[in-house]
Amino acid sequence: MEEIQSQSDHYRSSSSSASSPASRVPSSNFFYLRKPGSLRQPISFEDSPDWEDTDIEVRVDEGGDSINAATTPASPSLSKLNSGLLPSPPLPDGALITRKIAGASIAWKDLTVTIKGKRKYSDKVVKSSNGYALPGTMTVIMGPAKSGKSTLLRALSGRLPDSARMYGEVFVNGTKMCMPYGSYGFVDRETTLIGTLTVREFLYYSALLQLPGFLCQKGSVVEDAIDSMSLGDYANKLIGGHCYMKGLRSGERRRVSIARELVMRPHILFIDEPLYRLDSVSALLMMVTLKKLASTGCTLIFTIYQSSTEVFGLFDRICLLSNGNTLFFGETLACLQHFSNAGFPCPIMQSPSDHFLRAINTEFDRIIAMCKSWQDDHGDLSAVNMDTAVAIRTLEATYKSSADAVALETMIVKLTEKEGPSLKSKGMVGNLTRVAVLTWRSLLIMSREWKYYWLRLILYMLLALCIGTVFSGLGHTLSSVVTRVAAIFVFVSFTSLLSIAGVPAQMKEIKIYACEESNQHSGAFIFLLGQLVASIPFLFLISISSSLVFYFLVGLRDEFSMLMYFVLNFFTCLLVNEGLVLAVTSIWQDIFWSILIFVSIQVIMMLSAGFLRIRSSLPGPVWMYPISYIAFHTYSIQGLLENEYIETSFEVGQVRTISGNQALQNVYDISADSNSKWKKLLVLFLMAVAYRVLVFVLLKFYVRKNLFVPKLFLCNQNTRNSR
Repeated sequence: MEEIQSQSDHYRSSSSSASSPASRVPSSNFFYLRKPGSLRQPISFEDSPDWEDTDIEVRVDEGGDSINAATTPASPSLSKLNSGLLPSPPLPDGALITRKIAGASIAWKDLTVTIKGKRKYSDKVVKSSNGYALPGTMTVIMGPAKSGKSTLLRALSGRLPDSARMYGEVFVNGTKMCMPYGSYGFVDRETTLIGTLTVREFLYYSALLQLPGFLCQKGSVVEDAIDSMSLGDYANKLIGGHCYMKGLRSGERRRVSIARELVMRPHILFIDEPLYRLDSVSALLMMVTLKKLASTGCTLIFTIYQSSTEVFGLFDRICLLSNGNTLFFGETLACLQHFSNAGFPCPIMQSPSDHFLRAINTEFDRIIAMCKSWQDDHGDLSAVNMDTAVAIRTLEATYKSSADAVALETMIVKLTEKEGPSLKSKGMVGNLTRVAVLTWRSLLIMSREWKYYWLRLILYMLLALCIGTVFSGLGHTLSSVVTRVAAIFVFVSFTSLLSIAGVPAQMKEIKIYACEESNQHSGAFIFLLGQLVASIPFLFLISISSSLVFYFLVGLRDEFSMLMYFVLNFFTCLLVNEGLVLAVTSIWQDIFWSILIFVSIQVIMMLSAGFLRIRSSLPGPVWMYPISYIAFHTYSIQGLLENEYIETSFEVGQVRTISGNQALQNVYDISADSNSKWKKLLVLFLMAVAYRVLVFVLLKFYVRKNLFVPKLFLCNQNTRNSR
């Protein structure tokens, strides 16, 4: 304790020139001042306009089961902030938003989260955390990197990975963890948006995937979500833009990702780093928008690394973490007083969040060591000499014995002693409806995104034109057989290799699926079926256009039935390639490795396809079995050659003729059966199905394993009996 006291006194003396507990009076523009009245009233600034004089008063009715909230305040006018550069939400002067809150409080008690190490669950990421969040308020979980912020947020929302275990209790409206589908929303730090859709279209398709009911009702929900996130000016703008128009900026994109969850009208909204990669103006606008959202009755809980002075003033409660330990939980202003009582007052000219992180972030010890070595030209920096480990122990010890900790325990008891109304599930959309929605949305995306299939169509046409002109004018003589086989091999192999152009688009599809699957908006089978149905028209267009160019330039058999088989064969090859691309991108979710692995697989299949060396002459282990039987090139080329040469003959001299099968005897292995080509087509179709089944398994188990999918919590009214 003597060490802690000496370090605290030393830091207090080093910062006394900037601030002291006694001198923290409302005489500076950087000092937070809470107006007289309720302790839960929002923080205001001395140089900013006044908030409405309406308090958020949450009470637990002793004679009932519900948690009610009184009138909530309107959002403040921020016309003086940023010198008028930031527009205020469009609210009339003196307007009050008065809404009845049905109740969506959440409280957690002795919450501990451990992560599985090499042998057992030993690493505690969150340690005995306590806290609560009330309707109509914003509760922020703050701390340095790797302090347990996101883990605590995921524990509260039921999104911990399988490698984590949670101990302790979480209560929602006084009932142990009962948040059915649709009652809450979760916004991850990084979400994938669809750039080819407008904001309104994106939210409308999200509503179709999430909400059951009539289409007209979903339209009004989408408009409410757009208005809640102040996206009215961007509603008809493409999220990603296009070649001559820029898309949304990072601030608007972040608000769109939040609006996607608002279409469910959740009671509780969890947001991981809402200010991630936002500049100061965008961050302030984001927080003002969230403050307006909270005023409608939604319970907001989010994590944050650090914030500006203006943003910090909008928080209602703060949970401060460091290395998994709770250093403070309570009102925002009380946190400043807590640091001052512990001997670490916030300097006047410093942002409170910066000061908090400076005191509890152990990474600053490296900076201190560097500063101590600069004694000549940078002697002033050596004043930063507080030991963060001592500061953390001091803050933790001070908090445990403070009135804030007692008030927290009292509030948790009040929130958990009686069960409030249970949250009800809003129902899920049927699978057939989701398949139809995903199919239509994928068709719209593929038609708008020129890199998806339109660019590939041009590339396939150019490749077919090049191959066709190189092998044009072959004729139908016996001497042209080898060259014709080479032309078909090159066409099948190179067009299959060209499917590499679809890797970026398919990878983005996988990311969109992962984002929607994590929020239970989609599923592996629904995604695959919708994506397959939507891609068929484009793949058939590519196959028929490329086949026509190649077929007539090379001069294959001039029969309509033969041409249709060629088109179907090539179309099935494209389906197999699409499945292979999806499988590769599902395993290696990186463009570089996906392209490298896909090219390697294609090359190996080309080597064993039977052209460079006849299939029967390939080495038995590996190349003959199993690669030549796995390579779809083999069946495609065999089918096309059988389609071209079965039931044909070539004259040898004046009296002797040989069949097409005999002409290919030393060039390529084919069957003499006239129906063999249809068997090859069936094998290709089964391979396309097999790749889709493989992708389904990968999405269901491999990709899903890397997602934080919410676990299903049973809403049992008798759970309180097990306490």
